[in-house]
Amino acid sequence: MFMYFPTNYVWSMAAVAALNNGGLIDEVDRACKPVLEASRNGDDVGTELLYASWAAVADRLIASAEEDVARGRLIGAGDKYYRASLYTSQAERLQSPGWEGRKAAYQKSIDLLLRHVELSGAPFETVEIPYGDASLPGYLYHADPAAVPEGALPPVMVQWNGLDSTKEMMYYSQFPQMLARRGISTLMVDTPGSGEALRMRGLTARHDTEVWAAACVDFLETRDDVDAARVGIVGWSLGGYYAPRAAAFEKRLRLAVAWGANHDWAAVQRRRLDREGENPVPHYWQHVQWVWGASSMDDFLERTKDMHLDGVVEHITVPFLITHGANDRQIPVAMAHRSFEQAVNSPKRELKVFDEPEGGTEHISIDHLAYAAAFVADWVAETFAEPAAGDAAVVVDARGGAVG
Repeated sequence: MFMYFPTNYVWSMAAVAALNNGGLIDEVDRACKPVLEASRNGDDVGTELLYASWAAVADRLIASAEEDVARGRLIGAGDKYYRASLYTSQAERLQSPGWEGRKAAYQKSIDLLLRHVELSGAPFETVEIPYGDASLPGYLYHADPAAVPEGALPPVMVQWNGLDSTKEMMYYSQFPQMLARRGISTLMVDTPGSGEALRMRGLTARHDTEVWAAACVDFLETRDDVDAARVGIVGWSLGGYYAPRAAAFEKRLRLAVAWGANHDWAAVQRRRLDREGENPVPHYWQHVQWVWGASSMDDFLERTKDMHLDGVVEHITVPFLITHGANDRQIPVAMAHRSFEQAVNSPKRELKVFDEPEGGTEHISIDHLAYAAAFVADWVAETFAEPAAGDAAVVVDARGGAVG
């Protein structure tokens, strides 16, 4: 992975994510260079300085975009709003949960992205997914009609975050756009403990993610523009636990993807306590307590002690793809093999480990994100195109044959 900050993995990962999600190298360099010295003081120290440096670049883009709008240059303005949102989002992600500017910074990233969507005409809408007495915020990116067979409705992938990402980052990744070109819609959701659900609504995480999945599928069943009988799920990073767990117990899901395996997240916490492996964000232990609504470290460890997939992935009875970077510095690649080896009841299970020389070897393949995203998108499209066992039985029965 490109280490802009040679001694700081977490800050460098943010720079790489910006570059791989449509950022421009000159702008990223201008955002990072003023805080190069501060990066040597560790992950936590200097994150507010980093935000200010990135915000300065974003604000220059916003001013330029506003000038473009005034002159009728809407395409260029939309592109600038996109990058301003991207940079704001990546810098906000690195802040402490207690930083007083956090909500305003996050809202700024949303507003800028929606301005980009408005000007670009992206096939995109904001949605609310009923969830108990609350709702989960999401974005629905629509399939390209030209890629959907005439008279058919597109299948849809539910996309979930990991520990510290957001639905805006899903959009930046271009994965929903890749699926759209393959005739598949995408429902990007800030689940409890992530994104807008956590920052603005105070919804905290839980281990039984089939509850979130049920809410998402229930919502999709109310839509007349997607095929709710063909719903899959994909989660990256901690989503590599969330998505398989959901697919194991929410049987309306037709396929599952762990974009970065996370077979035993409780064990990952024990490794981090022993200072093994890298953290995904600064202020890590504050962040995880915020995500789970925990009152202390002991409370957090108690809430997450059973977050593993042993005895869970055996219940997955749909196609299951696991991807992982061979040099993932956060989650050992052995966890990908454990998920694959235990998913014995999946009718189509596949493990893809990205290694040299192709790249994508880091956590969730962030170092070559578009390459990994295209691989996942192709697998999803091919799998949706294959008849499920139940579909084949219906066809046989319609012809009058016996169904076994």
